Amino acid sequence: MRPLILVSPSIAAAGVEMPDPSISVAGAYLDGILKAGGIPVSLPLVTELEAIADAVAQADGVLLTGGEDIEPTLHRSEVSEALRSTCFLDHPMRDAMELALIRETFRRRVPMFAICRGHQLVNVALGGSLYIDLPSEAPGNVQHNQVARRFEAVHPVRIEPGSLLETLAGGSELGVNSTHHQAVNQPAPGLRAVARADDGIVEAMEWDATAAAANGWFLSVQFHPERLAPTLPAHARLFSAFVDACRARPR
Repeated sequence: MRPLILVSPSIAAAGVEMPDPSISVAGAYLDGILKAGGIPVSLPLVTELEAIADAVAQADGVLLTGGEDIEPTLHRSEVSEALRSTCFLDHPMRDAMELALIRETFRRRVPMFAICRGHQLVNVALGGSLYIDLPSEAPGNVQHNQVARRFEAVHPVRIEPGSLLETLAGGSELGVNSTHHQAVNQPAPGLRAVARADDGIVEAMEWDATAAAANGWFLSVQFHPERLAPTLPAHARLFSAFVDACRARPR
């Protein structure tokens, strides 16, 4: 039987069908899971802890998707108005929903694959820090916000030897797309950076050696492999490895 993958959606104040609160998931995430052999199911618009716990209990894995920025006061006590003005915030319900989802997923040791916003939010959930705006806080020689080229590999990342990502990428370097202006600053306790761009920005994280022994399968990436998987096999392998881990998880 195909493993069931719970997918976190974006939340909009008004949907396409009616001007009511609505959820959406880009088809590329779902295609990545389907082609890897899983069945994707979207989490509903919910923040009740019991409902989220029940959803995770019935899932074989959790995929955290990309989207708009995270509320900056969740990870920084003071934020200037100038810095806050650079943020494009998602619906406030999404932060609460996904933080609860992350904690429940890790509590149950369910495999998790986190992409872009998801990569950043996992770091926040575990006590790490973020750059709120790379151009103003950490300017470098890599252009990280290339939305017009989101289906292309626009810069390389250097991968740590011995990491899961090195195995999946098939080497120490991987070309990635880049559509973000926020990023992980300091990885949270229990996480280690396993890929960085040439300017030092964290592009992927895994459990460190101590945390790995006590937790389920986990990989987070700053880039969007769902957009590159149809043309670049290394990115498709990220989905395959995730779905394989979901299939193999003890129930």
